[in-house]
This record gives sequence, C-alpha cells and structure tokens, in this order.
Amino acid sequence: MDGNILLAFGLTLFAGLATGIGSLLAFFTKTTNTKFLSFALGFSAGVMIYVSMVEIFFKAKDTLVGELGEVQGSWITVISFFGGMFLIGLIDQLIPQEGNPHEVKKVEDMAKKPSTLKDKKLLKIGTFTALAIAIHNFPEGIATFTATLQDPALGIPIAIAVAIHNIPEGIAVSVPIYYATGSKRKAFKLSFLSGLAEPAGAIIAYLLLMPFLTETLFGVIFASVAGIMVFISLDELIPAAKRYDETHTSIYGVISGMAVMALSLLLML
Repeated sequence: MDGNILLAFGLTLFAGLATGIGSLLAFFTKTTNTKFLSFALGFSAGVMIYVSMVEIFFKAKDTLVGELGEVQGSWITVISFFGGMFLIGLIDQLIPQEGNPHEVKKVEDMAKKPSTLKDKKLLKIGTFTALAIAIHNFPEGIATFTATLQDPALGIPIAIAVAIHNIPEGIAVSVPIYYATGSKRKAFKLSFLSGLAEPAGAIIAYLLLMPFLTETLFGVIFASVAGIMVFISLDELIPAAKRYDETHTSIYGVISGMAVMALSLLLML
C-alpha cells in the first residue's frame, strides 16, 4: 500500500504539472500544432470514457455489491456515479464565465506584442482562468490518486490522459497573463501554480479519506471518480478537441484512446 501511495502522489503531481508544459510550449514554439492537440485531447477523452465505463464503474459496483448486497450496492454505485458528475458540474457552474478554461488559446497569441503592459481586463481573465483550472484540477487530482491507489495499472493511463488535457489549459493561462503583463515569468508561475491544485487534491484525499477508508467508502469514491472523468471528457476534452479540429482528427483520437485502453486492459488479464 505504501508503494501505491507514493506512486499515486507521483502520478498526480506529473499530471498537474503538465499545465507548466503548456506554458513552455507557448513560450518556445511559434505555432500551435492544432492537429496534434485535437488528436491528443480526443485520445485523452477516449481513455477516460472507456476506463470509466468499462473498468472503474464495474469495479466500484463489484465492491459495493459485495459489501451491501445486489440491490443496495447497485443503487449506491449509480447514485455515486451521477453524484460525481453533479459535483464537477456544480464546480463548473460556480466559475465566472470570463475565467472559463474551455476557451481555446493558441501559441500564436503569444507572439502578439503586449501593447498595454497593465491591461487589467486581460490580467483578470488570465487570473480567473488560472483559478478555474485550479478548481477543476482539484477533483481530477482526487480521481488520479484514488484510481492509482486502487489499481496502479489504471492510474498510469489516467494520469497520462489528465496530463495531456492539462497542456492546452497551461496555454489558456499563459496567453492572457503574458499579454497583460509582458512577463513570461509571471505567466509561467501562475500556470504552474494552477497545476499544483492536482497534487493538493491528492493530499487532501489522503489526509481526509484514508483514516476512514472502508471497502464501501472506496466503492463510492471509485464510482464518483468514474462520473467525474466522464463529465470532464464530454464537457471539456471532446469540445476542446473539436475546436482545435480540422477534419475528423478528434474522433480518431477518441477511438484510438479507447482502443489503446481496451488493449492495455486485455493485456492485464
């Protein structure tokens, strides 16, 4: 268990810090590879949806049915699944619209010369975006942590999928902050800090949940994680992939992500 906890923290930290990768891409590349981002975001969605609906949901159900019986266990699984969706949806509604992290930003926007170094509106947008991403990353950190704790073989692809989807979020923070302040350091710092919410979610999950962790509670959390990841995929990843899309690249990414996740699960049998 101790080894799994360290791995869970490590993977969650890796996934969260991918927002910093988005910042670095914005600083050191001249154009956005929209085809790659479209495919990558679609791939992440495919991984999350497949592993949630095929593996995590049924692992949670098996655990809860074993603890509570067929009828009550099945009901609690479904309620927890939609409860996870409700939680992340509620978080989304509480975020100010101007800080919505779903708005696509491109590396090319970094090339624009900051004309007003104290553009308060852009600075506010960038700050709100960082805050919104931090809030989103918090439950994602719990999801990555608990999935890895339950099964490291599941945690690794989930962490990679979350990390990929954090890259354009790093760009979304960096572009308005840099354009408002003219400082790459400030843009990177805020992007980096927003990603730290992911391991923070893992730490809080560990401190608050581990002392009370039972098979029933773990089943409830696991079912909720499945709901959270499906919501993120449908509400964030696939729409973002389509906005970057040129042809059918995003849907090819979704299918590829599902296929890779299916193959990896088969190889674990």
